[in-house]
Amino acid sequence: MNVMEERLIEVRGQKLYTAYHQSSEEKPVIIFLHDSLGCTQLWRDFPMKLAEATGCNILMYDRLGYGKSGPMLTHERPVNYMEWEADVLNDLLAELNISNVILFGHSDGGTIALIAAAKYPEKVHSVICEAGHIFVEEVTLKGVYDAWDAYKTTNLAERLQKYHGDKVEMLFKAWTETWTREDYRSWNIEYLLKDIQCPLLFIQGEADEYGTLDQVEKTVSQVSGTAEKYIIPEAGHTPHKEVPELVLSRASVFMKQYG
Repeated sequence: MNVMEERLIEVRGQKLYTAYHQSSEEKPVIIFLHDSLGCTQLWRDFPMKLAEATGCNILMYDRLGYGKSGPMLTHERPVNYMEWEADVLNDLLAELNISNVILFGHSDGGTIALIAAAKYPEKVHSVICEAGHIFVEEVTLKGVYDAWDAYKTTNLAERLQKYHGDKVEMLFKAWTETWTREDYRSWNIEYLLKDIQCPLLFIQGEADEYGTLDQVEKTVSQVSGTAEKYIIPEAGHTPHKEVPELVLSRASVFMKQYG
């Protein structure tokens, strides 16, 4: 049965919305980490399809300030906010007594997955990083500015409200203002990559509007564990939505290969 157990879990005094589906007591749990404007609901049916293909359990959650979780305390984020998010993920896993996970992260979620694998290797079985970032590029900033223009000139805010309610303005400011701040230009997590010992699959669209293939090459070349890349021609920043069957197939093969 494709039944999701939905719960609000208190972590660090804040409520995080979670959705959990168990297929097997023996299999790992795939944790889905959403992007900078995403949430559990926006993964749509992709997580369940990956669960069906692999027999794994799945857990999705909305980060603080997103979806059905509690609001952000402030839109002003520190430079290392994604490192903080990795720590929150670790606390959430401890709260749920989950210790054998596969991280599947998209964009900001991909970065958080890499950081969590580096900091908490005893819990992370493997990582699938889709369109993650390890440093700031000009193309990323252009993508953020373009999104800000769309927010001001289209119905983007209205569409986001469907998923985030009255939290939209704060989460959008948190994303755009952080990435375009002068002190964020030097943000870089390459120093952490050597601590990633588990198998890694890095998926990226060749036409990604938020990052170049340098993000992929510099990641897979610096981790300590087995690393593979899957570059998809003509795909943009969200391959799991643009070409879901390709991503499901490659991710399933990777997960079965590494047990």
